[in-house]
Amino acid sequence: MSFYLAAFLIGFVAGLRTFTAPAAVGWAAHFGWLNVEATPLAFMAATVTLWIFTLAALFEIVVFDKRRNSGSRKSPPQFLGRIVSGVLCGAAVGAGAGSLAAGLVLGALGAVAGTLGGYEFRARLVRAIGGRDLPIALLEDAIAIGLAFWVVSRPH
Repeated sequence: MSFYLAAFLIGFVAGLRTFTAPAAVGWAAHFGWLNVEATPLAFMAATVTLWIFTLAALFEIVVFDKRRNSGSRKSPPQFLGRIVSGVLCGAAVGAGAGSLAAGLVLGALGAVAGTLGGYEFRARLVRAIGGRDLPIALLEDAIAIGLAFWVVSRPH
């Protein structure tokens, strides 16, 4: 897979779940699947960073996203957080391939697409099944986790 596609897709994951993408990138860097050594994003491979993002991802998936009052992913603070996550993760993928700037831009674009596309996907499916959000939220979790693993486990 080209790093261009990988950077966009990991950004897309960040648009679906803010902390799933950096957790996946951290694990990939930790296992050597993603080379961030000698780059400004080398901290992504650090054990402490890995666990911070992993715990944040678990909290987001198990607690935050399932609450009715968690707010819209399209609200400015949440949207910005998803874009920042996409930028960070896209840049890490790009840095591993020697093009941090391209990864940064593609990660941001992926995050915007994931945020808006994920919102529409979830809203339409919830309406289609009669307003039950939890099954669709769990489906979205599975898609985000599966896509993140698939992206970071592929050579770039």
